[in-house]
Amino acid sequence: MSGHSKWASIKHKKGAADAKRGQLFTKLIKEITAAARAGGGDPEGNPRLRLAMAKAKEGNMPKDNIERAIKKGTGELPGVSYEEVIYEGYAPGGVAVLVEALTDNKNRTTAEVRNIFSKNGGNMAGAGSTAWIFHKKGYILVEKSRIEEERLMDLALGAGAEDLKSEGTAYEIITNPKDLDSIKSALERAGVVCQSAELTMLPTSTAPVRDEASARKVLAFVEALEEHDDVNHAYANFDIPDEILAAAATS
Repeated sequence: MSGHSKWASIKHKKGAADAKRGQLFTKLIKEITAAARAGGGDPEGNPRLRLAMAKAKEGNMPKDNIERAIKKGTGELPGVSYEEVIYEGYAPGGVAVLVEALTDNKNRTTAEVRNIFSKNGGNMAGAGSTAWIFHKKGYILVEKSRIEEERLMDLALGAGAEDLKSEGTAYEIITNPKDLDSIKSALERAGVVCQSAELTMLPTSTAPVRDEASARKVLAFVEALEEHDDVNHAYANFDIPDEILAAAATS
């Protein structure tokens, strides 16, 4: 499992998202609206919207909020038009960073994201500087207590998954982005409960961060990016030892 994905999994288990429920709802509403605008309001024919709705339900967002966000995206209700923006750069220690944002004011968001980089010892860079390191993949986590590895491998690979790895207390399933929804559905039909399922950006190479002080700086930087209202995702190619990740999650 890539370091960033492992960190996201640890935070998911700790319930970090619940502590910022209002902010989570804001981000989910933006994504649902943008997905509906891009691909229509019918989740059956819009995988991006279907995934966003699943995330919203996982976060216990009220059904009315989801429906309003869809209608704003399709134009049935007045709403804000969001622009998708990518930012690239480096965290302390040369860790590559890729930021995906949805904004109604690109100039404001760019200035604020640049400020986060600067305040946390990072550097924003030009288009293409780090994007080549990351590749979009479907990413599913299944707790080991839910199923035996051999059966899960048969189910996942049989449904078209690219890879399955055993990592800590969970299995990591990697898919082609377009196959994520169908593979998740196939697993659920077989009675497998997925801890999380999402589109993510996985690095082809990693930057090792071995001392705890440096690791905490990198993690604090990534979290500062993720806490910005307009940032949907902040990906980083750090490789931090498990014990340091676990210690950071409890502090």
